[in-house]
Amino acid sequence: MMREMSERIAADPALAAAYQAAHEDYLRRRAELGDVPEVEGISAGGMPTRVKCLHVLVAHSLAVGPGINPLGDEAIAALPRWWDNGCCGEDDADKHESKQDDEEVSP
Repeated sequence: MMREMSERIAADPALAAAYQAAHEDYLRRRAELGDVPEVEGISAGGMPTRVKCLHVLVAHSLAVGPGINPLGDEAIAALPRWWDNGCCGEDDADKHESKQDDEEVSP
């Protein structure tokens, strides 16, 4: 997926421009939090010329919402819908509650 996305950036000027804008958005938002000279001009995930880390692109899209990072949005769309069965910790919490209910409380 990352290789294919990188190839599309190189071949599609509109996608490359949108990905460049995502890079600039990332830099602007980080700068609002403070100055970090060691990473000045460097965003994350390979932006703006390639795709290196899908998790970073997903995080960026989740943080800023859809429509800012097109490849982050694509990566989110490719994820399985693991949340459809409820909270990921729901089963464990239910088991813990049941166990407590079954235990005797000593005075």
